[in-house]
Amino acid sequence: MPMNVSARRKLLMLPGPTNVSDRVMQAMMRPMVNHRSPEFVEVVNGITEKGRYLFQTKQNVVTISSSGTGGIEAVADALVRPGDGVVVPVFGEFSQRLAEAVEIAGGKVARVTAEQGRIPKLEEIQDAISKTKNLKAVYTVHNETSTGCAIPYIRELAKAAHEKDAFLVVDGVSSIGGYSVPLDAWGVDMCITGSQKCIAAPPGLVLIAFNNRVAEFVKKTPPITRYFDLQKCMEFLERGYTPFTPAESLFYALDEALAVLLEETLEKRVARHVRCASELYEAVEAMGLETFADRACRSNTIITVKCPKGVDDDRFKDTMSEDHDVAITGGLGPLKGKILRIGSMGNVTSADVRTTVDAMTKTFAKLGHPVREPASATVRER
Repeated sequence: MPMNVSARRKLLMLPGPTNVSDRVMQAMMRPMVNHRSPEFVEVVNGITEKGRYLFQTKQNVVTISSSGTGGIEAVADALVRPGDGVVVPVFGEFSQRLAEAVEIAGGKVARVTAEQGRIPKLEEIQDAISKTKNLKAVYTVHNETSTGCAIPYIRELAKAAHEKDAFLVVDGVSSIGGYSVPLDAWGVDMCITGSQKCIAAPPGLVLIAFNNRVAEFVKKTPPITRYFDLQKCMEFLERGYTPFTPAESLFYALDEALAVLLEETLEKRVARHVRCASELYEAVEAMGLETFADRACRSNTIITVKCPKGVDDDRFKDTMSEDHDVAITGGLGPLKGKILRIGSMGNVTSADVRTTVDAMTKTFAKLGHPVREPASATVRER
């Protein structure tokens, strides 16, 4: 029997997936073709060229049918060999997972930690870089999705890594497109992002950008993996192919979403993310709530709020979703039950912010924890 699929469209204010426009959804209705055909080669090449614009690079961009976790495995396997020293700043769930991926690849990880809600000091990471033996790379999360903290010193990390003849690899899954991260100008050797975050496409694809220094290393020392072999990706991309059968419908959607981004321009998209994040921070503080991330490093794409005492986060987000069709989420790992996470990325607008704030205010009141109403809200049409 067919599934009972709800026709109600919710406003996704999540850390991902994010809202996808009708234009991008309709792109997935294109018919399936031979993935070695000229029609699909045009799509692959189009994504590659638009990806260079997104990452602000003139070098290599590959697209893989995978979740962000698969992409992290790909960038770890690309460079790390057994016994290599790797420095990883750890300040949340996803930076911890990044460190684990490097260890699975055989790296000896030097973690530089900070309490959740803060980031490690640049000087601490630079010190670890100088002291780590057989240093191959520094792997860092740019925007920690679990805590809402973003590091501001990517360029400085690249400089420190290169002084030791090591690579800098950046997990930009929840930041690329919401932040400007010019890979070539900043000296980032490799960076990954996901389709379902700031790009505003459906989940299921990762884009990996890397410079020719990485490409040469991978050619000389291929990774011990098949599906996530970047060398194989480069070889096939010379003909506009992917090594294995791609998720064609998702490629169509990603191509269209990147076209939308180019029309808006990266500069304006980043400015919109900054504006909407500022509006959310101002609103939750006006409500009398306390933000979680330290003000000096708080994110432009993930807003984290301390859950008020006596409020069950699961009940709060479920009630908000059911009553107002607005979806946010709670904390991960040790932050479970302690914070609320609001995504502000992709197609987010000021109207979405107002709708979210209105839904939060009414939900708190319903659950017996009234907060100050910061301003009148304009409900977004869905």
